[in-house]
Amino acid sequence: MHYVAAQNRYNDMKYNRCGKSGLLLPAVSLGLWHNFGGVDTHENSRAMVRTAFDLGITHFDLANNYGPPPGSAEETFGRILKTDLAGYRDELVISSKAGYLMWPGPYGEWGSLKYLTASLDQSLTRMGLDYVDIFYSHRPDPDTPLEETMAALDRALKQGKALYVGISSYNTEMTRNAVALLREFGDRCLIHQPRYSILDRWVEDGLLDVLAQHGIGCIPFSPLAQGLLTDKYLKDIPPDSRAAKPHGYLQKETITPELQTKLRALNDLAQKRGQSLSQMALAWVLKDPRITSVIIGASRPEQIADNLAALKNTTFTKEELASIDDFTRAYRT
Repeated sequence: MHYVAAQNRYNDMKYNRCGKSGLLLPAVSLGLWHNFGGVDTHENSRAMVRTAFDLGITHFDLANNYGPPPGSAEETFGRILKTDLAGYRDELVISSKAGYLMWPGPYGEWGSLKYLTASLDQSLTRMGLDYVDIFYSHRPDPDTPLEETMAALDRALKQGKALYVGISSYNTEMTRNAVALLREFGDRCLIHQPRYSILDRWVEDGLLDVLAQHGIGCIPFSPLAQGLLTDKYLKDIPPDSRAAKPHGYLQKETITPELQTKLRALNDLAQKRGQSLSQMALAWVLKDPRITSVIIGASRPEQIADNLAALKNTTFTKEELASIDDFTRAYRT
């Protein structure tokens, strides 16, 4: 059956201005890091994208290496664009990134002009697009001059292959330098995508202030700390969970009895607020006006709707914030 987007899709979503730009982003964006690869069920991926758009999520965040295999998430999204969302392209904000290993040899990762240019061209081909709305340098390159990496972003803008550019996982000082270099090219950095959650607060040590100073948006990834800030690990480690897998960022050794005790305390607080732990964790990130949007992942369409319920209450009392700080102090990075 031909897909028709929900007519009320813009009724409930909150849209925030991205820094000092003209672009508005939904408070919650959908990331395609997991569950959209070639190994995943296409109809489930398709249902998640359609559900997200029906609920007002207009921003879909990708990267060249998302899958597995690398590149397949963009191919999946390209298929969904063609079959379901082709008529809605002007209502979508589509981003991609390049920086991690994508193909073998010396030109398949990091931040060179050659790699970033080739990667963007490949991403556009996979998705069947003429341009992406946002193109990121996915990570800083310790060996390539920052001037060259920013020149690659400038080239994408000048060629019309990206409308905006951003950076991801750059520390505070590198962010200052990247912003200054882009300005020398006559460009501006629209947005920064850092890792940020209740358990991971490195951005609070200066980065958020720099972004606000320069009018740059902020869209954190991993706001649920790879699933730690959900009800999944309150008692044990489910066999189908990320932590149970031998690979990945979240390892089962991380989930100690002491951490689970703290997570249960956070869960109790969330319930008192009328929220699930994941909803409270998303609300906690969004409470800061410097945050434009948060990127969520999902494995089922209903998880998306559940996460969006976080937007019903993004205010915290001083006592609640103090409790969260106390519960997590020993586990924050």
